[in-house]
Amino acid sequence: MPIAMSAKTIIVTRPSGQARQLIEVLSKVIESSGLTRRSFPEIVSLPLLTIVPATDEQLADHIATALTDADLAIFVSPNAIECVMRLLEQDWQDFSKKTIPIGVMGGSSKFALQNHGIGQEAQPTPILIPRNNDSWDSEGLWQELQALGWNWASKKVVIFKGEGGRDWLADTLKKAGATVEAISTYTRVPLDLDNSAWQAIREMDFSKSLWLLTSSEAVRYLGRVMKDQFAQNLQNASALCPHHNIADAAEMIGFGEVFTTEPGDEALVKATLAWLTI
Repeated sequence: MPIAMSAKTIIVTRPSGQARQLIEVLSKVIESSGLTRRSFPEIVSLPLLTIVPATDEQLADHIATALTDADLAIFVSPNAIECVMRLLEQDWQDFSKKTIPIGVMGGSSKFALQNHGIGQEAQPTPILIPRNNDSWDSEGLWQELQALGWNWASKKVVIFKGEGGRDWLADTLKKAGATVEAISTYTRVPLDLDNSAWQAIREMDFSKSLWLLTSSEAVRYLGRVMKDQFAQNLQNASALCPHHNIADAAEMIGFGEVFTTEPGDEALVKATLAWLTI
């Protein structure tokens, strides 16, 4: 039985910690938007994937060895940054012993590095990031790396990532001649079907829902759960995605309306507010 309400519902599908930050920002923006209290949306957290950092005692030593002769370190996400820094338990430059350029794919990762003082040292660590935020992805970072003019056959690249995930950049670097070592620093655990967070989803009116989707893997898991566990389908629901790959995944699992926005929380919040006023 759907929740009796005239307002819309926003479903935030990020892992719990990241979801909390986004929900706080959304709530503040909505409260100051001029919407009537009656039309305020319900904001629901549905952490489709939980990030579980690697705890292998040997991993920090493995990372140290890998970086000894590395020419470039790449972090695929803020999660990779946080997990590596937790393992190192010391400043990046103290750990790496030399200035190794760092490649990231978006503003959230750059911000995570800055939170750890990286790029703000007396001799700043070079941070390579796609210049245009509409290119914040693997392909965009590769374009930035090509502009370096490096002879990749003489370079070693260490990529910090999650278990599984997309290997496009690693494969592209290998094809260019680089030596690539990919190190998994976390795993993604799907939300258990018995988790109480699913109950709010079962009770809501999908025709008044906007799903904030920020991970293709999470979207694919959502599709499997919807197919097996839910009487409602997503045809009447709307999705907001910060990347075309995520939007493609959302369309494949049946979302009736899929919006693509620029990367970054600011763009997500702005687009969400626009949807609320439709």
